[in-house]
Amino acid sequence: MKKRIAIFGSTGSIGIQTLQVIDEQSESFSVEILTANNNTDLLISQTIKYLPNVVVIGNKDHYSKVYDALKDYDIKVYAGQDAISQVMEMDSIDMVLMGIVGFGALKPIIAALKNKKKIALANKESLVVAGELISKIAIENNVQIIPIDSEHSAIFQCLMGEFDNPIEKIVLTASGGPFHGKDAETLKNVSIDEALAHPNWKMGNKVSVDSATLMNKGLEAMEAHWLFNIHPSNIEVIIHPQSVVHSLVYFADRSVKTLLSFPDMRIPIQFALTYPQRLKSSFPTLDLIQINTLNFYGPDVKKFRNLALAFEAMKIGGNMPCILNTANDVAVEAFLVNKIGFLQIPDVVEKSMKMIPLIANPVLVDYFETEKLTRLKATELLGNYHN
Repeated sequence: MKKRIAIFGSTGSIGIQTLQVIDEQSESFSVEILTANNNTDLLISQTIKYLPNVVVIGNKDHYSKVYDALKDYDIKVYAGQDAISQVMEMDSIDMVLMGIVGFGALKPIIAALKNKKKIALANKESLVVAGELISKIAIENNVQIIPIDSEHSAIFQCLMGEFDNPIEKIVLTASGGPFHGKDAETLKNVSIDEALAHPNWKMGNKVSVDSATLMNKGLEAMEAHWLFNIHPSNIEVIIHPQSVVHSLVYFADRSVKTLLSFPDMRIPIQFALTYPQRLKSSFPTLDLIQINTLNFYGPDVKKFRNLALAFEAMKIGGNMPCILNTANDVAVEAFLVNKIGFLQIPDVVEKSMKMIPLIANPVLVDYFETEKLTRLKATELLGNYHN
């Protein structure tokens, strides 16, 4: 019987690559749900090709367009952010692929966990903002979260079979993005296109900029903290430009395990969908002789301050990671429309972290209030910059 997959964020980079995996493994999977926020044309074409039972368009303004395009098909069409969470109640979902970017994935993830849906998770912001809450709900409902980020997928696989063996630390590898090795003067004047030109990975604009600032790796450190119950002091980041070694796990006996693969997101996506099985694929195979050299460097947190800010927020805890994440969202959005420069992104983040009140033990409503307040204050800060 085919595993029925609900793809949340099907028109984004992860969603598109997930559908490529399903094309590759069409005998093993079927598409049950597709969702998007605004990209109606791609959502409609995906729906006609994969014929899911349900489609959700997050932006209600686009409902009529999607409904009219699909009215001749036996497909239910819903609209609105609440609908994205409500469809988690469907019994026909075997697995949720969470590819929605940003804080907006939090409510759907909680809904999936409460409805006992296994989750393949590509959204890091939800764990950054509310990792303690998500971990608690997952345990209460006995739901497994399988990470899709290549680094966390590698750690997950390195820990398979290790049970309670003591871990000394985990090391997340970062490509360094397009600006690894560049001097501070160069970074002052980088363009949007330069920031988006990741040397190894195909990603959306937001994640590409986060990779360029190293914020992405800071968010991934927080994600790893909650996914694997690792203390922040036992998480490190190293720069590895080739993106072949996908993180390392150091054990108490001085053994180190790692996972290597060609840098292609479809590989960890397929692993998450097929776990605990491994199915043959036609994706690129790693050739170490051709690569020849693997390099590793320490990160420069003075030039790439977002990484240090992320570790600071993780150690402070409470609602501070939510403040960091939201301020970064605002700053990256501003950079992508040329309102601020590249080096002003961490300025907005750091000033927001100092402005917004700390809540040591937040509950769910506090995260939403913090997100709202931080977005307001960070947006006000943008007026101080002229790019």
